[in-house]
Amino acid sequence: MDDNQKVEVITDNKDHRTWAMLCHLSSFAGLLIPFGSVIGPLIVWLAKKDEMPLVAEHGRKSLNFQLTMMIAYIISFLLMFVVIGIILLPVIAIFAFIMVVVSAIKANDGKEVDYPLSIEFIK
Repeated sequence: MDDNQKVEVITDNKDHRTWAMLCHLSSFAGLLIPFGSVIGPLIVWLAKKDEMPLVAEHGRKSLNFQLTMMIAYIISFLLMFVVIGIILLPVIAIFAFIMVVVSAIKANDGKEVDYPLSIEFIK
């Protein structure tokens, strides 16, 4: 079996795709607990990355995006003292929400996800 067939077999597994989707959706834990947007994907990624290669990839990308968004939120908060952050903070929040939902849908469909503007902290 070549590499293309292996990827196809992995993305056909509904359980793998569901866990990959949860890597993205778990970032909404940040709405309930501090730093939950990073802790949620981290827990799912650490729990399933060794068993499911698809989850390892999606979890890594989700975690990198959430770390990037955390930096953006901090910078935006600091910029609130010079007014620009008041406009920037909701724009970042809406962008992050939309990207997480779109990525979760793609993960559930077994498609590759690439978050724009994401810094690759974890390789």
